[in-house]
Amino acid sequence: MQCLFVGAGSIAAEYAAELADSPLSLAGVCDLDGDRAASLAGAHGCPAFTDLDTALSGVDAPLVVNLTNHAAHAPVTRTALEAGRHVYSQKPLALEETVAAELLSLAGDKDLALGCAPGTPDAPSQRRAGRLLADGRMGPVQLGYAHAHVGRVTEWHDRPDSFLSIGPLYDGGVYSLALLVSWFGPVKSVQSATALDSWPDREPKRPSVPSHVEAMLSFAGGLTVRLTASFYAPHRSREFYGLELHGDDGSVYLRGTGAMADSPEAVRYGRSGREYIDAPAQHPTQPYRYLDPVESLAASVNRGSPSRKTGRRGAHIVAVCNAIETAAETGEPEVVSGHGVSAAPPPAPTVTPDSARSSGRAGAIRLPPVGFGCSRYRDGTYVERADSIATALDAGYRLLDSAELYGNEHRIGRILAAPGAPDRRRVFLLGKVWRTNHRREHMVTACRGSLDELGVDAFDCYALHWPEAWAHRGPLERLAEKPVARQEALTFPEDDGGDIETDSIPLQRAWENLEALHERGWARTLGLCNVSQTQLETVIETGTIRPALVQIERHPYQPRTDIVEYCHERGIRVVAHSPLSAPGLLDEPVLTDIAEEYGLSSAGVVLAWNVTQGVIPIPSSTTPSHIVENLVAAGQRLDTETSARIEALQQPDFER
Repeated sequence: MQCLFVGAGSIAAEYAAELADSPLSLAGVCDLDGDRAASLAGAHGCPAFTDLDTALSGVDAPLVVNLTNHAAHAPVTRTALEAGRHVYSQKPLALEETVAAELLSLAGDKDLALGCAPGTPDAPSQRRAGRLLADGRMGPVQLGYAHAHVGRVTEWHDRPDSFLSIGPLYDGGVYSLALLVSWFGPVKSVQSATALDSWPDREPKRPSVPSHVEAMLSFAGGLTVRLTASFYAPHRSREFYGLELHGDDGSVYLRGTGAMADSPEAVRYGRSGREYIDAPAQHPTQPYRYLDPVESLAASVNRGSPSRKTGRRGAHIVAVCNAIETAAETGEPEVVSGHGVSAAPPPAPTVTPDSARSSGRAGAIRLPPVGFGCSRYRDGTYVERADSIATALDAGYRLLDSAELYGNEHRIGRILAAPGAPDRRRVFLLGKVWRTNHRREHMVTACRGSLDELGVDAFDCYALHWPEAWAHRGPLERLAEKPVARQEALTFPEDDGGDIETDSIPLQRAWENLEALHERGWARTLGLCNVSQTQLETVIETGTIRPALVQIERHPYQPRTDIVEYCHERGIRVVAHSPLSAPGLLDEPVLTDIAEEYGLSSAGVVLAWNVTQGVIPIPSSTTPSHIVENLVAAGQRLDTETSARIEALQQPDFER
């Protein structure tokens, strides 16, 4: 779609720089400054104008992108709408609520699209924070603190007069407001507001309106927020565009409500009673572009349903800003018009497998890119894992690798039931029956006991921990509370000669017993661990239900390429246990070199390699910083050449 840029200042150059990779094209540029208009137009091979009416009649551009100064937004938008053009406007839509409402009504009467910045509620870190809210683990969210420290515009902008004439609300406060309105619906009222004229005496240019504003806002969604917008507080203050929200059961912190690029530390979560921890992305993210909301608006026009959604939001935000100013002047609360806006936070991902996929059909179950191992056995000893598992859930892990062998299912159950834990639908629970319980009666008891300890109705996947059966020595509940000698006597049964005592349960029979648990509804899908391809083929050929998941030891020394490819060809997901524990692996020069190239650790490279190849690694760190670093690595993807360098480390005769 062709568009007309109105305004050719510095922000217009940011928009224009993205046109090369956009379905939009520039039909013309209009600016009161003829030299600025000609410079931008010349760079894009289109005509330049200094008069808007002339520009509208001179180019066939259905969309006007309004990039003028703050005070000019409303009159330019009105002229364009009256000329039958769709409009995307920089913030704010207008400076007065009545004018904003008139523009919205005009666009509706003419069935024209009307969009308004900021579009950053759709930026990557903001969407991630929104998904944390949608996760349900914060409980009712009742209180928040929002900052918009625009900074001293006389120090960082070459034309600060427009900013100084409108104040910090309309340029900076709109970022927090746009995001909060998207999540919690319209502001119902301004409970109170204060305005200050703080400004350095040395500055020759001063704001003509208050330089610092604070307000208490009540939202339709039950939230109360203290909003601070300031020209006096500098950019380098501790809070720039930060937002902190507190619920009954947890808190979320977003470093920048207006940020366009993502970073691992941009979003933090704090369960009630626990420290904040970074909640990084688990998939690659792309920076939000200036043209993204313009392209979205154009797409709505092409679909035949011109959108006014962000225009309505923009009109409501103008009403909020006006109400804050009035409340600051009168000292009285102000009711705010909603202008038809509604909340639309991004949905939280659900990782529980579809019921259709648990019936034996082909098709891979949907899993997070990385999981978290819950084994207590580390470096030759048993360790407590409750704290690290809670930390992993807080950071964003949504696949827990549990097993009755680990002996801590009751502790995991307490973590999942605690306030601030993610909703059950958001967590994929993998359980494993130990090899001493392959007989049906023992397997039924083991699975029922594990479910009761975890406090859940069914596993998302229940698997054989190992394909071979060992002799039964008794139930394995709460092994973590038993003396180590007793744990090992139960789980590693020995005969009179000191060798492991096996049981005569063939793999086919063990799988049949596992299928019986699926029929009871105790497992949505079934899986196998530590199997060879031959053993997997046996189960597929003889069983009724196809395995949905196979867990194997996998790392660069032992990539298990054949079985990985075999599984992927059949829609079976592969989970890699012990991805980092091969002796000497993390000291490999190849990995350290790649780590430097990608800004990761050697461990991160191995995890990213697995994820790039569609394999879900399950690291099990006990250190909070490593837990976060491993999650960050899962959001990276390696190129083909890098993956080949890693695979060249393969050691055919590798033995642990």
